[in-house]
Amino acid sequence: MSDKAKLVLGDKTVELPVFTGSEGEKAIDITKLRAETGFVTLDSGYMNTGACTSAVTFLDGELGILKYRGHSIEELAEKSSFLETSYLVFYGKLPTASELKVFEEKIASYNDVPEGIKTMIKAFPKDAHPMAVLSSNMVSLSAYYHDLCAQDLTPAQKDEVIVQLMGQLKVVAAYAYRHSQGLEFIKSDGSLDYCSDFIYMMTGNKNVSKEVAKALDVLLILHVDHEQNCSTSSVRMVGSSKANIFATISAGVDALWGPLHGGANQAVLEMLEEIKNSGKDYKTFLAEVKDKNSSSRLMGFGHRVYKNFDPRAKIIKVACDSVLKTLGVKDPLLDIAKGLEEVALRDEYFVSRKLYPNVDFYSGIIYRALGIPTNMFTVMFAMGRLPGWLAQWKEMVEQSGFKICRPRQIFTGDTKNTYIEIKSRS
Repeated sequence: MSDKAKLVLGDKTVELPVFTGSEGEKAIDITKLRAETGFVTLDSGYMNTGACTSAVTFLDGELGILKYRGHSIEELAEKSSFLETSYLVFYGKLPTASELKVFEEKIASYNDVPEGIKTMIKAFPKDAHPMAVLSSNMVSLSAYYHDLCAQDLTPAQKDEVIVQLMGQLKVVAAYAYRHSQGLEFIKSDGSLDYCSDFIYMMTGNKNVSKEVAKALDVLLILHVDHEQNCSTSSVRMVGSSKANIFATISAGVDALWGPLHGGANQAVLEMLEEIKNSGKDYKTFLAEVKDKNSSSRLMGFGHRVYKNFDPRAKIIKVACDSVLKTLGVKDPLLDIAKGLEEVALRDEYFVSRKLYPNVDFYSGIIYRALGIPTNMFTVMFAMGRLPGWLAQWKEMVEQSGFKICRPRQIFTGDTKNTYIEIKSRS
């Protein structure tokens, strides 16, 4: 391919540079398009627009590839930990043993939140959605850490706020759960690893099995980053105005809350509840899904980005099976889920359409088995995605040519109206 693309506009031809990424993906650089032609592009939902260059995450939906900083998701899920993977996406390299120890200790040092934040959590109704509690408390942290709300943070301040948020989001998430259950907060136990400590802070159980803690750790790894999705783009958009990092992360939480994004695993459990309450079995439900005249929808299968199998789903399926075996949970919803999985994986209708179980399907099952309420699922997603948000924000503010995001539009409204006095309006 030429390193220039030619755009013909009437009798004018404009040459635009072609940019090639490190994995071979191609992009036409239209940075100067409006200045040279007066035209802008129209791309609803930004589906064909590269809003930035990034070295954090690469995914190929057609081939089912996901990499963080060049490391395959399969390798990281098998060999790494959530905090080591977080370090990797933040700093672009795997830490040494001593670097990881210091990183883990710094995160563990933020094992609580200011008293005002605790009071605020307790002031919410017990039936408040945990994402509302999480979002509002993330932005409220900016009222307590003024030095970290500066327009331009120093490298040391950026390092500090990263470990602070990694520690405190976990605390807020656990406290939000405890409050919803009418229970007292449980203080973090520094002797436990990150995932075991979170389960302890939620449930009071210190004897978390290695299989369960590992499954949660893997699940968080799989959610660390996913290129320029809605919440990550929201973090970049808000952060580009130089809003403080707490407000910026809160924006990511809000975007993730949407049912088309982070709410997908919650939708899976709601589907299972619907099947159970209807009195149907899963085979009847799947028959309805295949009927074009039916309103039944299969949640947790297929993916808008991955055109074949979601690579994260292959990994988490193993962890899911391990958790169910370890816990020996007897739950009719989980029985329905396993039935859906078994049929859909061999049914030609679903196989031909590449409607394979995705990461949301298996994550919902794991959370259900762990006794985590459905409305906490998206909070768990936010815990996993936090490192990606922070890494993308850090990368953006450190890039040369950093500027505020300001998309264009094509106006389609009325062009000329005349003001009519109110007494004359019909």
